[in-house]
Amino acid sequence: MTTTPTTTARRPGTPAVPAAGGGVPGAPAPRQPLRTTALLALLVLWLVAAAVWHLTQGTADVTVGELWRAATGQDGLDQAAAIVTASRLPRLAAGVLVGCALGASGVALQGVARNPLAAPDTLAVNQGAYLAMTVVAVLGGSLGTLPGVAVAFVGGLAAAGVVIGLSGGAAASPVRLVLAGSAITLGLASMTQALLVLFPWETQGLFAWGAGSLAQNGMGTVRTVAPLVAVGFLGLLLVARRLDLLQLGDDSARALGVDVARTRLVTVVLAVLLATSAVAVTGPIGFVGLCAPLIVRLLATRVRSLARHRVLIPAAAVAGTALVLTADVALRAVFGPVSGVTVPTGVVTSLIGATALVVLARRARAALEPDTLITLRAGNALARRLPWVVLGSGVLVLVVALVAGVLLGDSTVLLGDVANWLSGRASVRLDIIFDSRVPRVAAAALAGACLALAGALVQTVSRNPLADPGVLGISHAAGLGAVLVIVLTTGPSFAAVFGGALAGAVLAGLLVFGFSAGTGASAGRMVLVGLGTGAAASALTTLLLVRTDPWNQNRAITWLGGSTFGAGTPQLVPMAVVLVVGLVVVARTHRDLDLVQVDDVTPRVLGVDLGRSRHLHIAVAVLLTAAASAAIGPIAFVGLVAPHAARMLIGKRHRWQIPMTVLLGAALVCVADVVGRTAIAPAQLPAGLVTAVVGTPYFLWLLWRMRATARR
Repeated sequence: MTTTPTTTARRPGTPAVPAAGGGVPGAPAPRQPLRTTALLALLVLWLVAAAVWHLTQGTADVTVGELWRAATGQDGLDQAAAIVTASRLPRLAAGVLVGCALGASGVALQGVARNPLAAPDTLAVNQGAYLAMTVVAVLGGSLGTLPGVAVAFVGGLAAAGVVIGLSGGAAASPVRLVLAGSAITLGLASMTQALLVLFPWETQGLFAWGAGSLAQNGMGTVRTVAPLVAVGFLGLLLVARRLDLLQLGDDSARALGVDVARTRLVTVVLAVLLATSAVAVTGPIGFVGLCAPLIVRLLATRVRSLARHRVLIPAAAVAGTALVLTADVALRAVFGPVSGVTVPTGVVTSLIGATALVVLARRARAALEPDTLITLRAGNALARRLPWVVLGSGVLVLVVALVAGVLLGDSTVLLGDVANWLSGRASVRLDIIFDSRVPRVAAAALAGACLALAGALVQTVSRNPLADPGVLGISHAAGLGAVLVIVLTTGPSFAAVFGGALAGAVLAGLLVFGFSAGTGASAGRMVLVGLGTGAAASALTTLLLVRTDPWNQNRAITWLGGSTFGAGTPQLVPMAVVLVVGLVVVARTHRDLDLVQVDDVTPRVLGVDLGRSRHLHIAVAVLLTAAASAAIGPIAFVGLVAPHAARMLIGKRHRWQIPMTVLLGAALVCVADVVGRTAIAPAQLPAGLVTAVVGTPYFLWLLWRMRATARR
């Protein structure tokens, strides 16, 4: 009897489903099994080599042969056996467990979202789990391993649900998904950082742990969590076939008998379980869930059978484990066996992931067109008739914010006390209050004005409504440059700190706009490149902080949150000078900016040198960001919120929009500083954390609105 290849019945227009064997009916069978085996063998070889090297690293000189004899129970090697079981083996086991969990989790999330940028990091799963565990630590809870996994699971699942819902689920483009995830991550990270600042004793050690550390105290935690990881891994293998069918589209999958909604729910729950189990063991090790599937998918372009999830999931688990162990090996090879143990492994994986994010950003399908900015609503009837009235209201808002900043704090003063202080007739107590409070209010206003103006310039010349010095990574890079100066020098002057911040901001600006230039300055791609740049800068900043002493670490964490504490004349003068320079430049070029925001053709037709205009205004924006970041640390979302608020209130003409943006930016940071000083007095919250809490929902609302506009 002759058998014929079987095919699955399908509706007209539905993509064909490959036969079970992976070949095409009627075609010669390719040598896919041999290639698949060879590539999997290479991944396993990489894993074994990294594991062996990992075991040989340490303060004691133990050879591979001695470790093997100790592992096989041979006599005379009690010291080697003690080293393996007490120190190196738990660290290795943690790396294997976490790499396997994150690699499989990343593949599952990418499959269910049909999105190559989906991962536990980009969906805010890791940050949600980290925040949940930090909250428990602040409340004084002492959780065991399994309750800790449960807490992390709830936090991670809630964060993933919000991101997927706001980005549009499976219909979301890669760009929009990462933008929504990054916004949620920034907001959750700000909350976490606020808790670290406010409760330093309760959260002691959580900062380094939050970057992902393989350090373990015995095998207890790994043994407890391993069954959960095994359940999650096996569960994903059971739904692997349905994940393959989901890649054909929802309608095709339903026609082939797949319950799409249930498959997505089960897969997301299993993926979050794996990711949060990893967080409970080692903290959030960044970007492994993004990079491990990327490695395997690149191999799958040559071996088609690797694209099937029943093979892809185990392959990504192996690649993730090898990646984590290689990162840990590289750390200890660079910093030595003693210091290398104290550096979080997540620093290296975050650097690798940031590079992968930039590469994927250049290849991802753009979801936001570069002219989206001009389509957003702007102005109203009052602004068109009487723009001075609207601008005057902005001045009034700023004056109220300044007065409130001076009067309110851990102790409230009156306007009469201010008059006495100005005339030199105030008491010693009031002198102390005003001498510290007035410079802080001035620093907040100047920093907000600088960042708002920088954001407005960047949004206009890139025609990108999502551009902001913080979102584009420029603020993080400026913070890295400043922290580098602070850590490496003794008692650095503000001029040195400003120089470091300026160097970091310039470098980030060159990277973001240089990489984006080759893609037509796509709005979505530019933001993705900026997010990758910011992730790399944050990883390097974490590396510097964990290498310093605890006192400087806590001070730096406060400064990185955007704190006006200790601001004085050295911080105020550079910001004031740079702000004046920026306003003078814009006063001469505001008509050019009106044309640049439209498209590339109109400015050139009307005689505007588009390249020169972009370079000039980006240089001013970088200088403004560096001055503000060096003075009070990086502050997120001011450059995003203030320009949009000004545009909606007074319109798109930069003659009026720029002054309104500056006023609103200054008022926003002043209000944030007042809230930070009064909400939980005598304790204080850095102003940057408060602005992040305000900016995160606005960023998400803007994404939602832009998606609705694109649909129309």
